[in-house]
Amino acid sequence: MHRYRQLPIACLALWLLSACSDSDDGDNPPPPDPDPDPVAQRGDLIGDPQLAASYSPEELLAVAVSNDVAALLLEAVLTPECAIEVYRISYQTVDPAGNLTPASAALMVPNDTGAACQGGRPMVVYAHGTNTDVAFDMSDLESANNTEALLMAGVFAAEGYIVVAPNYVGYEGSTLGYHPYLNADQQSKDMIDALTAARSALPLATAPDTTDDGRLLVTGYSQGGYVAMATHRALQEDGASVTASAPMSGPYATSAFGDAIFQGRVTGGSPVNLTLLLTSYQNAYGDLYASPAEAFEPQYAADIDGLLPSSSSLSELVDQGLIPDDAIFSSTPPDAAYADLTPATTPANLAPVFATGFGTDHLLTNDFRLAYLQDADLHPDGGFPTVVDGLPPVAPDNPFRIALKANDLRNWTPAAPMLLCAGNADPAVLYLNTELMQNYWSAETTVSVLDIDSPVASGDPYESQKEQFAAAREILELAGGEDEVLQNYHAGLVAPFCLSAVKTFFDGF
Repeated sequence: MHRYRQLPIACLALWLLSACSDSDDGDNPPPPDPDPDPVAQRGDLIGDPQLAASYSPEELLAVAVSNDVAALLLEAVLTPECAIEVYRISYQTVDPAGNLTPASAALMVPNDTGAACQGGRPMVVYAHGTNTDVAFDMSDLESANNTEALLMAGVFAAEGYIVVAPNYVGYEGSTLGYHPYLNADQQSKDMIDALTAARSALPLATAPDTTDDGRLLVTGYSQGGYVAMATHRALQEDGASVTASAPMSGPYATSAFGDAIFQGRVTGGSPVNLTLLLTSYQNAYGDLYASPAEAFEPQYAADIDGLLPSSSSLSELVDQGLIPDDAIFSSTPPDAAYADLTPATTPANLAPVFATGFGTDHLLTNDFRLAYLQDADLHPDGGFPTVVDGLPPVAPDNPFRIALKANDLRNWTPAAPMLLCAGNADPAVLYLNTELMQNYWSAETTVSVLDIDSPVASGDPYESQKEQFAAAREILELAGGEDEVLQNYHAGLVAPFCLSAVKTFFDGF
């Protein structure tokens, strides 16, 4: 059985002041005043690390089975060899306005006698995907909705890596009333501050046999893929050493991706993603709308600003009519000129997904969509719908498109090696994002791209992951047809096999 305990809080030292001397010269100075409390800074550890749980390799696999992770995926990607300890740490970071605010993260540490499980170990900083649960906690491996934490523990921590996985501002341990979703500046600072705090926590959390050896690896999936890339950029700009990074299936080209959605390619999960995104940018920039009713339909506008993340499940929010299940836009075009984009019908394999984004109980007003589309016509993105220079629009006027451009990651070049992994038929985060980054960095030898849903090439370093992905895809298709594949493609198929490929990539360093 895994065991639970809490580390004692460190005691404060008591300083005894000496009595004044009886000497006659009267020159003895009074004792100095105690040092004032230090001013809180970004990356400060708040309190001691708290042990959430310890797992042997066998116990970790048992938890994975209890969380209904498919046996095929277990066999493919989980081969733990180290006992691990999982800690929860709290730390200081900043909100988008630069104000200090608390946040929390998981710190997963190998702690075993094997050579690969102690001593100097590389550190992986992981950014998780979109989650609607305000109490989401990467240190809780046994939560029913926390397969990401389980995979990071099994694939990395239990194979000799130290893992730092922030929960993000707006989630467990945070006092901010919203989550700064896809805000590149804030989210990268959150990640870097978690890393700083984790380095302070590590000596307090483990025996001295497990230490940070200086190798820093950055990765993340979906929203976390975007955050991982933004974090690599920020670390590089700060002059910090990054060994390598591996963003997975992220919406890196936010401007082009936003245009694709508004031009009818409505991806799966869009009600959640756009609600988080619009309210995030409204809180950060203050000019997307004067009131929520300018963007959101009346039945959603009153409660939308503070809706996500939530203590209620997504299904409960849908049942209560607070957010639509699928529909983002009206089935009636905002103008006759956009009839062929209501919905988009290409690529054909994703057309059924796009169609579900249109309906009667839709999230956004036609006026809001029309203003966006007209701005996209006047100030087109250079990568979508037509590839020109591959860059974001030069000077958009629409406030939402201005915010998307400000957070688009087509504006830097990694100096350290980077692997981009994704699947070409992803219905949730369009492969367009990976293609645009690949084209943007086409001359860079530091960047490699893995389409996990592509044929095995001669000498392919990711042959096993591609074959395992294809086998899992075939099983799903036999069980439920193409609909079953589409439902599970982003999180259930691509995620574990891309993560396995990232492990292979990182092992090379």
